[in-house]
Amino acid sequence: MQDQLYPHTGQFVQSREAHARKEYNYTFSANSTFVQWSETVTNANGVKAYDTALVYISRPYLTAVDVTERRNLVYNFRSLLSRDSKGGLKAGIYFKLKENHDEFTIFYQNGGVKKRLKYNFGSFAYPIEETTKKVVRECSLQLNLAEDALECILISLAQVLSDQSYIKQLLEINCEINNLAEDN
Repeated sequence: MQDQLYPHTGQFVQSREAHARKEYNYTFSANSTFVQWSETVTNANGVKAYDTALVYISRPYLTAVDVTERRNLVYNFRSLLSRDSKGGLKAGIYFKLKENHDEFTIFYQNGGVKKRLKYNFGSFAYPIEETTKKVVRECSLQLNLAEDALECILISLAQVLSDQSYIKQLLEINCEINNLAEDN
């Protein structure tokens, strides 16, 4: 990875969509238990946003979900994704943790067309509308989960994310990790 040659080339394009282009770069951290993950997102107007995270690597790889869960412990961008055999996104949810903000995006394939919808976690604290349940069930199946599993995850997330003191602490820890990563 240090030589930045294939298959661990330097910065590479992870995704290109109409609204944004994402580029990733993985490098060794000064602390050998982590890999530094740098992300550059360029929006449709050409404005770039940069983010850095540390990925813990001192435990064996078990599953993609296990890696995602470890990476997401204190990272402010959360996702649960399913990919096709070529690495393209099929279905999932994602959201950025922000104080006083509970919006997430859910996406899935419907007849070969990618559907992308935004919801508030707060709406999962109450009985869920049937049209929303249909979307969540379809996404759950495309994530290779049980039909009702994603709904249960979203209900749990709604409860956790309603605790604003927890969100504040998590964002502060993430900020400190970013500061440490910049210093290395």
